[in-house]
Amino acid sequence: MLEVNNVSCGYDGLNVVKNVSFKVNRGENICIVGPNGCGKSTLLKSIANLINYKGNILLDSKEIGGLNRKELATKIALMTQSSHIHFPYTVYETVALGRYAHLKGVFATLSENDNNIIVKCIENVALLDLKNKLINELSGGQLQRVFLARAFAQDPEVILLDEPTNHLDLRCQIDILEYLNKWTKENNRIVVAVLHDLNLVQSFGESVLMLNNGEVVAKGIPKHVLEEEKLKNVYGINIKTFMLNVLRKWEQ
Repeated sequence: MLEVNNVSCGYDGLNVVKNVSFKVNRGENICIVGPNGCGKSTLLKSIANLINYKGNILLDSKEIGGLNRKELATKIALMTQSSHIHFPYTVYETVALGRYAHLKGVFATLSENDNNIIVKCIENVALLDLKNKLINELSGGQLQRVFLARAFAQDPEVILLDEPTNHLDLRCQIDILEYLNKWTKENNRIVVAVLHDLNLVQSFGESVLMLNNGEVVAKGIPKHVLEEEKLKNVYGINIKTFMLNVLRKWEQ
């Protein structure tokens, strides 16, 4: 289980996230929603122990702040919106970076099992035919899938995803989210995903955490969290009415 208990965190002494609490069991996912600037990405960074936080973040009853950097890398993987290309690695080499937390010793090299895992992760994001291509030659959507494959190659207990479907076409968004749900169930793992598309949250989210101004305003199953009045209070517009009007245009 991943437990976030009364967590507050932010930057320059100011809390962006304020007393946030939630739990996710193994084999489940949770979607975090809310308007821009409400603290969603900051919350993910605290769970990845990239920024200091107050409160408790526990994975299987162990405080993540007590894990060393390599041990944490075998437990939690974070894919952010701002993954940058620092070197023109190939797709295979980039995904292979996810395996290094599992290597034993400074001079250890990738094993046959590591190579098999890397290839499987590339195949799972439908990029096997591009595995030897340089990542600086890829489209934004292809690059997003490479970074997702790298997170899978890390084989963590928890994957934290900040807008994982960004830059992806609709078919690829659906394929990736379906695979994520399958991955959590088959491997008894946890996915925490920040998503802006509420249609995708309705379709794939098992539970939802809604934030506004850094605070939890609702949590539970999508049906109970994504209620018309709650969405209107948080986003400032009647999202349900807007979406229903769009659907009617499809029927015309």
